[in-house]
Amino acid sequence: MNTQADISDDTYRESMGQLLVLYTQVDLLIMEICAERIADAPDEAARLALAKQVGDESRHVAIQRDWMEKFGTDTAPVITPKQQDVIRAHFRGLPWLEFLADMYLCVEALGSEAVENIVPLADPGTRESLHVPLSDELDHIAFGVSRLKQELAQLPEEARQAFLAMIPQRIEALMEAFLGLGLDVRNLFECVGADYRALCNAVLKRRDEVLEQVAA
Repeated sequence: MNTQADISDDTYRESMGQLLVLYTQVDLLIMEICAERIADAPDEAARLALAKQVGDESRHVAIQRDWMEKFGTDTAPVITPKQQDVIRAHFRGLPWLEFLADMYLCVEALGSEAVENIVPLADPGTRESLHVPLSDELDHIAFGVSRLKQELAQLPEEARQAFLAMIPQRIEALMEAFLGLGLDVRNLFECVGADYRALCNAVLKRRDEVLEQVAA
């Protein structure tokens, strides 16, 4: 695995630029989705956590846009407007438990794990631009995991076990849907120096870890 980013390399700059756009678009979508969810959250603690996340994601988008301008990134959307509508519609239709599982176990935990794996490979400016967002996402994941455990503890044991058994399928379905967006994610990661197989293994390990945390 290459650990020295060559910022003068056109392939690296183009690929890292697209990954930055992708990450920024996802953060913006998370911000919008969580903002919409505040009014329907089940209690004040959940509303406050969602409101904090909206503020965090807004800050992330500002940080990333500032860096992309300095980096010279082509900021053309990687996720099309139609695809963004599909993503919003998916989360709008979810009951609270399913929302927690999809947002925090899949999008936040696994998405941030993938980004974490390119940080050591990135140029200094990109690494710095990701520092605050990745730090904040640890808080978001902690909220999602603890809240999901809390909600599941209120269910009858049979219903709790049935939901836990369904989570891996939900994660797999969302990962397949993401790949179905038509993005050549493997090529992007490899062009910035990542070992794609090792990255996938790291994401799967993270999946197992968060599932164990929820089930504990």
